[in-house]
Order: sequence, then structure tokens, then C-alpha cells
Amino acid sequence: MFNKLLIANRGEIACRVIKTAKRMGIPTVAVYSDADAQALHVKMADEAVHIGPPPASESYIVIDKIMKAIRDTGADAVHPGYGFLSENKAFAEALEAEGVAFVGPPASAIESMGDKITSKKIAAEAGVSTVPGHMGLIEDAAEAIRISGEIGYPVMLKASAGGGGKGMRIAWSEDEVAEGFQASKNEAASSFGDDRMFIEKFVTQPRHIEIQVLADKHGNAIYLGERECSIQRRNQKVVEEAPSPFLDEATRKAMGEQAVSLAKAVGYTSAGTVEFIVDGERNFYFLEMNTRLQVEHPVTELITGVDLVEQMIRVAAGEKLPMAQEDVTLTGWAIESRLYAEDPYRNFLPSIGRLTRYRPPVEVAAGPMLTNGKWLEEGPEGDTAVRNDTGVFEGGEISMYYDPMIAKLCTWGPDRDAAVEAMRVALDGFEVEGIGHNLPFLSAVMDHPKFASGDMTTAFIAEEYPDGFEGVTLPDDALERVAAAAAAMHRVAEIRRTRVSGRMDNHERRVGSDWVVSAQGQRFDVQIKADHDGSTVTIGDRTLRVASDWTPGDQLARVSVDGVPLVMKVGKIPAGFRLRTRGADLKVTVRTPRQAELAEKMPEKQPPDTSKLLLCPMPGLIVKVNVEVGDEVQEGQALCTVEAMKMENILRAEKKGVVSKINAGAGDSLAVDDVIMEFE
Repeated sequence: MFNKLLIANRGEIACRVIKTAKRMGIPTVAVYSDADAQALHVKMADEAVHIGPPPASESYIVIDKIMKAIRDTGADAVHPGYGFLSENKAFAEALEAEGVAFVGPPASAIESMGDKITSKKIAAEAGVSTVPGHMGLIEDAAEAIRISGEIGYPVMLKASAGGGGKGMRIAWSEDEVAEGFQASKNEAASSFGDDRMFIEKFVTQPRHIEIQVLADKHGNAIYLGERECSIQRRNQKVVEEAPSPFLDEATRKAMGEQAVSLAKAVGYTSAGTVEFIVDGERNFYFLEMNTRLQVEHPVTELITGVDLVEQMIRVAAGEKLPMAQEDVTLTGWAIESRLYAEDPYRNFLPSIGRLTRYRPPVEVAAGPMLTNGKWLEEGPEGDTAVRNDTGVFEGGEISMYYDPMIAKLCTWGPDRDAAVEAMRVALDGFEVEGIGHNLPFLSAVMDHPKFASGDMTTAFIAEEYPDGFEGVTLPDDALERVAAAAAAMHRVAEIRRTRVSGRMDNHERRVGSDWVVSAQGQRFDVQIKADHDGSTVTIGDRTLRVASDWTPGDQLARVSVDGVPLVMKVGKIPAGFRLRTRGADLKVTVRTPRQAELAEKMPEKQPPDTSKLLLCPMPGLIVKVNVEVGDEVQEGQALCTVEAMKMENILRAEKKGVVSKINAGAGDSLAVDDVIMEFE
């Protein structure tokens, strides 16, 4: 086994690899940029080496700097994680020349499968069904338009060296090809140092389903079931699950065997993933092979009991796989929700800043785990489990330089319904403050009827949220439970307040029983009667039993309303609470009847008029300004491009107007709501 493992990555995946290495007794080395000097992976590793400035192009993907860190620390193995250098042939070759083990596939497999154009050619030659497209490289936008016309719209513009949705766009017309081609090339160059592009037919109504493969250096290769990755936004996965609710056993077996055959054909070793598009008739088409560990690998680990990172390390050390295909069993169901530093209420634009509060739900172990061919202790049969893979901590900074994903929340259950319900509760109990984040959106997905039924495609988000995410409107029964809980919580807070004031001996008598709760535009007339076990809350003709151990100041409330669990994030506002649950963000006021009567007469404060300003929607760098002072712009016209977290975002005119002033130019760094330009 190895003496020292260097992790050539950062964030949650570096932390994930370190955890397994520590369990295996292997010392670890972290690398870090200036922006990551205080990062969690640096604190977790046994050693840490500084490798340069914040941009990945000057640190994490500079091979010479990683190689120097290896030499300086004496590491004899390197795990690349995903992204950065994980699928870089030159890096694998440099390690081989240095006599350092690469915890991944051979360079030849990276070359043949890592390049999406080459991999499609190999798959086609092997008789694998592939999506129609142009296999050659595209030189410029004019050629891209011509090829797209031949293939037929819609088409997908993709970076040859891409991954994670970077350098990828769907184009439905010549104009969108012309505009998107250069932006995709720029993103590819920035993220991968390789701006080669290709084009393929975009299959409508598809499901994105991938097969996990694992192969050793002794000719053994197996598949560990599939992952459903159809919930995507901007071609980036948001929610994954294993197994897929769509596949039957015959299709799973056919896809798995095909994936293994492809892996063997290219001499693949280590963990890898073969991605497919599956249509409504369960016909599947090869997309690409990712020659690395996938972001969503935890859901496979949860249903198979196999630690994929450990197996990658053992394969790299020359060991045989401890199991054969017939030993692989899929137990229960697992869901993964990706927590991104982005604001769902502002079209999911990236968000940066300090995590003033970061409290994941308590992790609960999930059943047995295979380690070196031996099963660890069994978990309680039928129980659900929670796992959170993260690379941040409370008080830490979210940087603009890297991918916005900060955690992967996973749940396991004996069946899909149990896993989804466990995820709902876990999301409600996940406390994040200080930055914009997508927890409300993830909760909304969990409660969406299409997701609950398993009836979704990669177009789910575009179809179900065509105007973006505007929050969740709770159904009446759920809103009544929130109102009852808020009334009971307010009563507890009022009792605390009267005790502090010391104005009466009988504090509870001072607190009234009649209240008016307002939430989501509705009014609830409430009566409360309390006893030692909780409160009885009457709303109209309904009587609800409320029990909770919440105390004023707690930022998380776990309440039972008529036996239904309710988890809410709690913030104090005048005359009530800000309560967030199941994707809803509610301003809930609790007043006496007289206070409520007077409040209805108060005028509402109007927000400032920004209709004649183009505000920067995220912290980022101005890449390009498309207009000049005096230009007349049309609705939908591109005004400028802002780069943040490795993605280019084109800002467009919301309506017709004339540019009167431009306040920022290419190269300027802006904060949220900085004025970029003004209009007459």
C-alpha cells in the first residue's frame, strides 16, 4: 500500500478522499491556492502545500506546481478527484514518468475516453449506439452554423475536454449557435485549458442515466448499477439518485454489460462512469465516458456498500477487486442533492461571501460498507440514513474562483419514498446563512409531483420552472400547520419576555390566548390553550395539537403538529418570525386582534425604481461590454458578459431603451447590484 497520498484537488472531493485515506491509514497531502489557505481540506490533511494564486489556471491545473508538491512531500500516489487534472493525459504521464501512482485509469484510457470526440468514434466502432452529431472539431461559428443546419435543430454545443456543464450550450437557431459558440469556447478554455468544440443532436425528452464501472489491473471489471441524473439546470446536475426509477432489470443489465465491454475495450482500470441518454422506450445511447470519480458517486456507495475511493486506491496499488459481478447487490434507495452557492430567486446566479452560519443535519450511518473485501457492521434494518460530503465550514469564505457547489447532501432509505422523505426533512434542517443558496429550490424539487412519481426528464427544470424559481407557495393544510406552530412559538417567546420584564408573577396569565397569524397573504384567527405537553391551537373549526422543545433564540425549530413533523429555519422579525420550510420563505406575523386591525391600515413601503439601470446580478468580472453610450437596444439584446465561478453569463436588455451611461468596462470586478450601465 502507498506511504503517502497527495490529493490534487480542493473542496468537498478533497475532503472526501482524505476521509477514506485516513481510515486506510494512509497519510495525506493537500494542495491549496491563496484563496484556499484556510480551507477545510487543508485543515484535514496531514500536510499542505501552497501552489499559487486563486485562479485554477495559475494553481490547481498547473502540472509543474503539482509535481513540485509531490517531490517536496515524497508522496508516492496522487488522487485527482474530479475536474481540474483528473482527466488530463499529460498529468497522468508526468506521474508515470516520476514513478508516482495515479489513482485513476491509464493515460491511454484518458486519451481515448476523456476526449468526447474520440470516445464517440471508439464507441461507434465497437457497435455502441451513439447520438447523431459531428465528430470533427469545429473551427469557428460559421462552420458551427453550417453543421448545425445539417444535423437539425436543436443541437448541443459541447467542449471536447468538458465536464460539469462547462462549455456546453443548447442552441435552437442559427443566432443561438453564433452567439453560444464563442462563449462556450471561452468557458472551455478557462475551465480546461482546451477550447476545442463539437456538436451533436440534442435529443428531446431524454433521461440522463449513467453506469458506474470498476475495473482492476488483472482483467476484472464490474458495474455497480446506475444513477439517474435527469434533474439538471444549465446542463449541470442538481439531484441524482440510485437506482433509477425508470429502468427495469433487463435494461439495467444491458446497459451495465455494454459499459463494462467499453471499459475493457480501452483497457480501463479504476472507477469510471459511462453516461447514456435513455428515451421513453428505454432505448439508450452512449454519450461519453468519464474517466474519473463522479460527483454523484455517494449514491452508488449507499446502495452497494462499496467505498469507491478505497477501491480506486487499492486498484492503483495493484490489488484485485474484492468482488465479482454476481456479488453486487443494490439495497434500498439513495438521493443526492447538490448544495450550490447560488441565489435561486435571482435565476440561480452565483453567490459569494462568508458562511455566517453553516449547520448541516446530523449524519446517520447507512448500513454496511465494504472495505477490503469485508463488510463493516450492519446498520439498523429499515432505518434511513443521512450523509453530507462538504468542503466548507461555518465562518469560511465562498470564493468566486471555483465551482459553486459547496456540499452534497445524501439520504438513504429502504425504498424511494423513504429516501425522498428523509431528504425533505434533511433539507429543512440544513442551516446556511450569509450567502445565497439553493436549499429552497431543492426542497421544491423533492415535493414536486413529477419528481415524487419518478416521471422526469432532463427538461424537468426548464419545463416546470420556465420563469425561474420564485419560491414555494405552501398548500392550505401545510400553511395552517405553520400558522399553528408560529402561534405556539410566539406564545413561548411572550412568556419569556414577561419573565424578563418581571412585571407579573403569573407570566402565563399575562400572555393572551387570542392571536391573529398572517402568512402567505392569508389571515388565521387563532386561540391557544397550553398544558405541560404542548399546546392546543384552534384555527377556525380545526383544532391542532402542537408540541416542540423550541426556545426563543433557536434558529431551528422541530415541531410536531397533529403528529406531522415540521422542521423550520427561524429568524426573528418585528411582530413575528421569518420561517423557511419545504422551499417556502415566509414572513409570519403574530399579533393581538387589535394590533392586527391597526397593521392592516399601515401603508406598504415601495422598493426603489431600478428599471433604468442594469445592475450586476452577482459578484464577478466584466468580460465584455457589447454596447456604447447612445446605442438603442432592443428587448433581449446582449448588453455585456459577466464571468463568475467559471461560468460566463450574458446580461440582456429587459426592454427597449437607449444607453445613457456605462459605468464599468472589460476587466472590472463588480459586486452584487453595482450599476453597470444606465438608460434614458
